[in-house]
Amino acid sequence: MLVAFVVAGFLVSCSHSQQYGRIISDAERIADEYPDSALALLAVVDPAELTVDSVKAKYYYVMAFAHDSQSRIALSDSLISFSNDYYRGKDLKRSILSATLLASYKFRNGERAAALSMLDSLLSLKNVPDSLQIEPLSKQVQLTAYSNDNEMHIRRLMAIDTRPNRQSQYKFWLYFALLFNGKSDKALDVMNDLINSTTAEDESEQRFIYEYEKLDVLIELRKFEESVHRADSLINACTDESSIPYILLWKSLAKLNMHDFTGSAAELDKADSLALNIPMDERNYFSSFALIIRTVLDYQSTGRVSFLPFAKIYNSQRDNLFDTQYLQQEAIRRTLEIENQRLILEAKSDRQTALLIIVVLSALIVSGALIWYALNKKRKALEVLERNEILQKLVDESKSTLAGTSANEILRRAMLQQLGIIKMVAETPTEQNRDMLRRISSVENGTDKSLVNWESVHEIIDNLYSGFYTRMHNRHGSVLAEKEEQIIALMAAGFSTKEISVITGQTAATIYVRKSSVRKKLGVPEKEDIVFFLRQETED
Repeated sequence: MLVAFVVAGFLVSCSHSQQYGRIISDAERIADEYPDSALALLAVVDPAELTVDSVKAKYYYVMAFAHDSQSRIALSDSLISFSNDYYRGKDLKRSILSATLLASYKFRNGERAAALSMLDSLLSLKNVPDSLQIEPLSKQVQLTAYSNDNEMHIRRLMAIDTRPNRQSQYKFWLYFALLFNGKSDKALDVMNDLINSTTAEDESEQRFIYEYEKLDVLIELRKFEESVHRADSLINACTDESSIPYILLWKSLAKLNMHDFTGSAAELDKADSLALNIPMDERNYFSSFALIIRTVLDYQSTGRVSFLPFAKIYNSQRDNLFDTQYLQQEAIRRTLEIENQRLILEAKSDRQTALLIIVVLSALIVSGALIWYALNKKRKALEVLERNEILQKLVDESKSTLAGTSANEILRRAMLQQLGIIKMVAETPTEQNRDMLRRISSVENGTDKSLVNWESVHEIIDNLYSGFYTRMHNRHGSVLAEKEEQIIALMAAGFSTKEISVITGQTAATIYVRKSSVRKKLGVPEKEDIVFFLRQETED
C-alpha cells in the first residue's frame, strides 16, 4: 500500500511537470508578440508544483521575458537569476537571453551600474553568433537612450538584424540618438525617411507618432513656423484627446521662440485646461514641461524667476521615486520570503518522501527476508523429509532377501549393511530417533564421520565389474577429486542422485554440480551415461 502511494505521488508529480511544461512552451512561442496572452497562460501554473529544475527555469525565463516585453517588472522577475544559473553552460541562447533579462531587471530595480556591466560582458563574449548579440545589444540601447555611444550601437544593430519590423524600430532609436547628440539635420533626415516609409491608411497611429516627434527636431532646427503649421495639422487629425495638450506645448514653445509671447501664453493656457482631463500621474509629467515655458513667460512679463514651482514638482517626483523604490524593495523582499518558504516546504516534503521511501524499502527488505526464511525453512523441512523417506527405503531394501538379485543389488545391499546405525534408528521410530536420523542425514562426508567404508565399496565394485574402480582411478585419479570418485562408485552401484546425496551427506544440487564437473574433466557428452562411458573407456 505504501509503495502504491509513493508511486502515485511520483506519477502525479510527473504529470504536473509535463502539463506545465507544455503550457510554458506555448507561452514562450507567443511571448514576444503577445506578452499579455503569454502571461494569461502562465497564470494557471503553480510555481510551488514545479519540481523539475528545467521546467522551473523555463517558467521564470518566459515570465520575465513577457514582463520585459511590456516594459515593466513584477515580483517574480528577480527569480530570473535561477534561470540564468541553470542555463549557464547548458544552453547558450537561453543563457544569453536570461542574462539580458536579469540585467534589465537590475536596471529597473536601481542597480544600473551592475546591469550595464552585465550587458558589456555579454557583448564582449567571443565566438558568439551575431543573432545572439541582438537582444543584449538592443537592451543596452534601450537602457542608455541618451548615451553618446548609442548611435554606434544602433547602427550595429541595423547591420546584424535585417528584419523589416525591427529596422523601423532601430531607425526611431537612431533619430533620438542623433537628436540628443546635436545632429538635428541627420535626425530630421531619419524622421522623414520613417514618415515616408509608412502609409496613412495602414499605419495611421505610427505615422502620427512620427509626425508628433518631428515637432521637436523642427524646433531644434529653428523651423518654428513649420512647426506651428504641423502642430495645427496634428490637432485636426488627432483622435486621442490626451495627446492634444502635448501638441499645444510644442506649439507654445515654437511661438515662444518666435517671440510671440501672447500667442505662446494662449496656447499654454489651452494646454493646461485640457490637461485637467488626463490622469494625475500623466498630468504631473505634463506639468514638468509646461512649467518651464510658464517660467520663461513669467520672467518676460515680471522680470523674475522663482524656484518654488520647480521645487514643488521635483519634491513630488522625488517622493514618488522613493515610494516606488520602497515598494520595489518590499516586493523583492516578499518574493524572496515566498521563495524561501517554498524551498523550505519543498525540502520538508523531500525529507518526508525520502523517509517514506526508506520505510517502504525497509518493510520490503524485512518482508523479503521473512519470506525467504519461511521458504528456506520449508525447503529444508521438505529436504529432511525426503531424506528420511530415502533412508527408510534404503533400510527396507537392506532387509530384503538375497535370492534372485543382480550384481548391482548385491553391491547396494553390501553398502547398506555398513549403514547399520541407520537401520537401527529406522527400526525404532521414536521422536528421539527421528531427530538422530535427521542429524545423520546431514552429516558431512568427512574422513572421520563417514557412514560408508569406501575401501570395501571400491573392492566390491572391482570384484563385480572386473576392476572398474581401479582402472578408473589409475586412469583419472590425478584429475578427479576423491568425492567425485565416490559419486561414480555409487552411480556404478545403481544409486540415484537423491540416494547418493543422503549417503554422502551432500545436497542433491551439490551432487549435480559434481556430476557436471566430472563430465567436463573427462569429456563425457551431456546425454551419455557417465558410468557407461567410463566402462567403455577402461575396457579399451
